Amino acid sequence: MKKQQICILGSTGSIGTQALDVISQHGDLYEVYCLTANNSVEKLSEQAHQFKPAAVVIANEEKYKELQDLLADEPDIKIYAGKSALEQIVEAEPIDMVLAAMVGFSGFLPTINAIKAHKKICLANKETLVVAGELICNLAKENHVPILPVDSEHSAIFQSIVGDADNEIDKILLTCSGGPFRLFSDEQLNTVTAADALKHPTWNMGAKITIDSASLMNKGFEVMEAKWLFGVPAERIQVLIHPQSVVHSAVQFVDGAVKAQLGVPDMRLPIQYAFSFPKRLPLNGERLDLFKQQKLEFFEPDIKKFKCLALAYDAINKGGNMPCILNAANEIANSAFRKEQCSFKGMATIIEQTMAKATFDKNPNLDVYLQTDKEARAIASEIIKNINE
Repeated sequence: MKKQQICILGSTGSIGTQALDVISQHGDLYEVYCLTANNSVEKLSEQAHQFKPAAVVIANEEKYKELQDLLADEPDIKIYAGKSALEQIVEAEPIDMVLAAMVGFSGFLPTINAIKAHKKICLANKETLVVAGELICNLAKENHVPILPVDSEHSAIFQSIVGDADNEIDKILLTCSGGPFRLFSDEQLNTVTAADALKHPTWNMGAKITIDSASLMNKGFEVMEAKWLFGVPAERIQVLIHPQSVVHSAVQFVDGAVKAQLGVPDMRLPIQYAFSFPKRLPLNGERLDLFKQQKLEFFEPDIKKFKCLALAYDAINKGGNMPCILNAANEIANSAFRKEQCSFKGMATIIEQTMAKATFDKNPNLDVYLQTDKEARAIASEIIKNINE
């Protein structure tokens, strides 16, 4: 049987490295065609030496020569650089599936091009659906391209509706750990640092998504993602704080039955399921022991304390390009918090003010989304500059 050729957008990040582990466990089924990174040249070259892809792409063009030098002993690997190379490589004929694991808006255009090139999409870059869910879903439908979720929550929802696709969903129960500040008072949140926020209690993720998880913005993004992936309106998507991170999400059907997917916090499982669906393959790793797991707790999120989640729902309800504005402002605010240019609670203020100032478009097209992203970033950056003057 022909091995499936995989392009990993963002191979040096948390999802990308775990995907490579899945591929290494199933070398008879999968082969790496292309690996990409933004700046991590050394890690990308190490991966290229191990997996020997047909091509590698480094987004930062200034790193091209360094990557060439590191891969001088691999003449068969084609080396490309720049954002346009990222957008074009996904169209390569041999590629069967694209794992979209780049962080933020940077994954938007490469994912669109992969859909247009009729590649199966394994989606870990939730921002693509956050920014332009309707556009992406319509493109996938037009091109007969499956979009399989890699986020643990959306994979859990997907696994829960397999075999029940024709049955009406009453409610999606979207779980989240609550992050490191779940039990903090509003006053305590005034003094938390990025270092505090990066200490996630259950998941090992990249810096940007870990901060988003601490602010609950990540959960707001996931509500949007679930809306587009499963066709369920936001008012029927309920967020549950679940500190144990064992129930990865659940679906309640119209008869009241609830189906959930449980497991240890291991992103390799949803990655592998997206690769192999509808088959389940063996996976080395820890197994859930329900005898040891004595407690499963669920709480309502405090949207007054964690305002980013409320802002996400506001953006969903407004529609149009407002989720795109929200995402762009959040990327700027998230980065500012990590650089100590704003406070933890200040992130929500920056996002809210950007949403109020940016140009709203009820019926955006691709050009509008791209312009909106630029405008919202500029507004958020100006707000941060004023804060620090």
